Amino acid sequence: MGGFFGAVCRQDAISDVFFGTDYHSHLGTARGGMAAYDEGIGLQREIHNIQNSPFRTKFEHIFEEMKGASAIGCISDSDPQPLLIRSKLGTYAICTVGLINNATQLIEQYLTVSGGHFDSMTGGRINSNELVAALISQKDSFAEGIRFAQQAIDGTASILILKDDGNLIAARDLLGRIPVQIGKRGDDYCVSFESFACNKLGYTVEKELGPGEIVELSAGKEIMQLAPPGEKMRICSFLWTYYGYPASTYEGVNVETMRTRDGAIMAEHDAAMGTAEGVDFVSGLPDSGTPHAIGYANQSHIPFARPYIKYTPTWARSFTPQRQVDRAKVAKMKQIPNPDLIQDKSLLFVDDSIVRGTQLQETVEFLYENGAKAVHMRSGCPPIMYSCKYLNFSRSNSEMELLARRIILDLEGEEGFQYLDEYSSSETERGKKLRKAICEKFNFSSLEFQSLEGIIKAIGIDPCKLCTYCWNGKE
Repeated sequence: MGGFFGAVCRQDAISDVFFGTDYHSHLGTARGGMAAYDEGIGLQREIHNIQNSPFRTKFEHIFEEMKGASAIGCISDSDPQPLLIRSKLGTYAICTVGLINNATQLIEQYLTVSGGHFDSMTGGRINSNELVAALISQKDSFAEGIRFAQQAIDGTASILILKDDGNLIAARDLLGRIPVQIGKRGDDYCVSFESFACNKLGYTVEKELGPGEIVELSAGKEIMQLAPPGEKMRICSFLWTYYGYPASTYEGVNVETMRTRDGAIMAEHDAAMGTAEGVDFVSGLPDSGTPHAIGYANQSHIPFARPYIKYTPTWARSFTPQRQVDRAKVAKMKQIPNPDLIQDKSLLFVDDSIVRGTQLQETVEFLYENGAKAVHMRSGCPPIMYSCKYLNFSRSNSEMELLARRIILDLEGEEGFQYLDEYSSSETERGKKLRKAICEKFNFSSLEFQSLEGIIKAIGIDPCKLCTYCWNGKE
């Protein structure tokens, strides 16, 4: 996945972009980068590997190394960026967020038509930003080129460009799967994935770009729209459930509010079904499951508690290491039990989602080892049946990495994949078998997933504007 932040100011923009980019660190752990424009120096660029160190530690000297009244920065889970590009449209810096599924085809087409070349990375792979830039350069303006690139790409591409006149160009992906916010502070503007990053730095969100909308920003001037938004939107529902930051708001819906509402809807369902009786405490699988659990506790009137605490001062986030064995080790080392809240207690945990289930078994074993009487599990979203083909979050190398798919294969073989809708529902026989099998696998006392209708209700915007592909396979 990834996120970006840019600013164009009357004065120096480096501080805003340093902190604004750092506020997107929850979206990626591979590369961090910044680029700036100064009239005397021109375009500057710096990229660092952030797999083992956070963005801010790698860029703490940026204030001495870079200057400019306009700058962009990005956190990436894949390619190094931003890149500096020289083309017929001028010299510029570019960073992107999204996923290009047809990169090989687009590269071959470009090489055939242009007779040019790409700078190849290890293994022969092409940096996706260079590919996007090559597509843009086939047209006579940035607006035409960006729209051409987005229409050619099978996947998603939100784009942020810093031009050699100091202006910024921001483009939201064609179907608005991820957000792009424009903030204003006096004569200054910023561009951000996360709305809270704008607010924290003193900007007021002026507008959220519509699907495919392209704008150009210059300090002290009005926002210039280069291309209007499209009518069709498919914003990622998983954005609210998991990877969006709690303090952010997308399409008028705050993340923390949505998650709390989501938990309350699950509690209402459990109460109606008479499940999860005798639970002593409700807890979230920290951190993103916590607001779901608070909503569940408030609605059910079961006390909220934290039976274990994550030790975060020294341990990195659990998904940072590249190898699963290392991620599991880090996750386990971070779990510090609170025996008074575990011993002889019936506990109900709410997680934001259950994707692969790789860490759930160890967490449940850890709780039983510390004296838990029962462990119930709730997922804040439906069973994930499809690997996302639009973004890198919840994306798997194979759909058989997904827990629900593996369980269905065990239960019914490949024929079971014809009945994924039935397996998703808790009201069908297949759905009940799926939940029972997962309970047996992980030693849960009970398990339930939020329904598709429930999560749409929790988000609260028009269902036709939401992407729910990972749950029901519908585009």
